[in-house]
Amino acid sequence: MNDRMRCLCRIDDLDADAGFLAATRRHLHRHPELSFEEVDTAGLVADRLQAWGWAVTRGVGGHGVVGTLRVPGSGRSVALRADMDALPIQEASGRPWQSVHDGVMHACGHDGHTTMLLGAAQQIARTRQFRGTVHLVFQPAEEAGAGSGAQRMIADGLFERFPCDAIFGLHNTPGLVAGRFGFGHGPFMSASDTARITVRGRGGHAARPHQAVDPVLIAGSLVVALQSVVSRNVDPRQTAIVTVGALHAGTAANVIPDSATMALSIRSFDPGVRELLEQRIRALVTAHAAGYGGEAEIDYERGYPVVVNTEAETDFARQVAEELVGADRVIAPYPPVTGSEDFAYYLQHRPGCFFRLGNGEDGAMLHHPKYDFNDAILTTGAAFWTRLVERYLPA
Repeated sequence: MNDRMRCLCRIDDLDADAGFLAATRRHLHRHPELSFEEVDTAGLVADRLQAWGWAVTRGVGGHGVVGTLRVPGSGRSVALRADMDALPIQEASGRPWQSVHDGVMHACGHDGHTTMLLGAAQQIARTRQFRGTVHLVFQPAEEAGAGSGAQRMIADGLFERFPCDAIFGLHNTPGLVAGRFGFGHGPFMSASDTARITVRGRGGHAARPHQAVDPVLIAGSLVVALQSVVSRNVDPRQTAIVTVGALHAGTAANVIPDSATMALSIRSFDPGVRELLEQRIRALVTAHAAGYGGEAEIDYERGYPVVVNTEAETDFARQVAEELVGADRVIAPYPPVTGSEDFAYYLQHRPGCFFRLGNGEDGAMLHHPKYDFNDAILTTGAAFWTRLVERYLPA
């Protein structure tokens, strides 16, 4: 190992910060804020960055914060992103740092993502072992869906105001060994679309169904019929998912209602498959309802696009992880993830990589009321971000 590799950031370089990072993460967990409401979280982030010597820009795309640090000697630049918002879920973790806000919790680990990047910010400012420009992007409203924080920050001139050669981001992964990394280039996380369907029939008395057009029957059979879109229309070598997540109709056992509503989540990794899914769902729903004598209205909303990691940046990030934790704790290629992420929008503008970091095998899954971020990986994430900067912008 040469002298340069020896002086790059190691995980134990942040051991003295472990308590501070855990306290920060638990404070954020106790005080979660929903999408577009991240006032206090953004304030904490901005104040910490400023105290450590970063140039801070507040209010980017809403409550977004960008910290910038420059060390002369290179024209290269890199951006690292963490998300800050929480979810509208009632927490049931029972932790001493459980959310103090009813119906709001950090059920996806954005408190941990923010804290790891803050840990890196402190270490990078302390050592300044790089040449060039680092932008730390603390993003609001990742959970928002349409009009998310990434879209708003980009629209607010993120890449023009804070130019970068590449951008990187991560997400914690329950079920994966704590501190283990996962990387994959190409389509890595799925596109996510939503269809809201209203089936209209003709209401009537439950004892005289022949005088009605039953929208519950139409909707119930549609649940089954929609599964044929994937099984009989999509190439079996491709990945696609159609899930009916909600079905609502009627209020009484002896009344056939006039209408029923359904909500679908649609996932895909290929633009052609994404188009096919929309075409087939629209055609099937319309024809199916008509076949029963009813009608259907479809509100089809395109959500986040596919997260497509560029090969060079993914290989680079993988190498950094292998140096940091050892090749045996890095999974590459990591299988595609059927969840979605608005980090995809950044990758439509700049090369980069979004990857996974294990949160541990025993905890609750993401978006679960008992989920909690694993504080044991805070120093791992902070050290990784620091080392990535040192390797991308060598001193």
